[in-house]
Amino acid sequence: MGRGKVELKRIENPTNRQVTFSKRRNGLLKKAFELSVLCDAEVALLVFSPSGKAYQFSSHEINKTIAKYKLEVGITKSDEEGVTTMEMWRNEIENLRKTVDALEARDKHFAGENLAGLGMKDLKQIERQLRVGVERIRSKKRRIVAEHINYLKKKQKDLQEENNNLQKKLHELQEASTSSIILESDATRVFQG
Repeated sequence: MGRGKVELKRIENPTNRQVTFSKRRNGLLKKAFELSVLCDAEVALLVFSPSGKAYQFSSHEINKTIAKYKLEVGITKSDEEGVTTMEMWRNEIENLRKTVDALEARDKHFAGENLAGLGMKDLKQIERQLRVGVERIRSKKRRIVAEHINYLKKKQKDLQEENNNLQKKLHELQEASTSSIILESDATRVFQG
């Protein structure tokens, strides 16, 4: 009868956690040994406890296995010695400088400057990027002009309506003024007569 599935989460009780670590560490070291014997594999295993204590197993000389691993994944000697925080920031600054230089060179290329070192492929790529950029700019410009024309048409319509309303009021005032002049002249005739 096998055990049930164990839920994988951090064990909260420190004593239980330490007991589990010891048992599983020993089981892992045993499996690494079995793998090296059964399959003639070169195995190196490093385990660090929560307190920082190191446990290791190696079927061959561990330093040679680690060196072989570093060579396989491309870790250089400087990586091996450990990069300090200051060195890391210096590297980051240098990478950013290179990026800035590349972007400035690209901007100059787009402006038609410093093209001497570029080949036909690079020139065609810049030309294609410029063509796409110009088309985007023209499209944006057309959209802005169309929006402005629509705004001006609406403003013209509003001003035309306001002008019509003012014309009506002026006409009404003129009619009222004419009516009052006629009434005054009629009143003057009646008074004089």
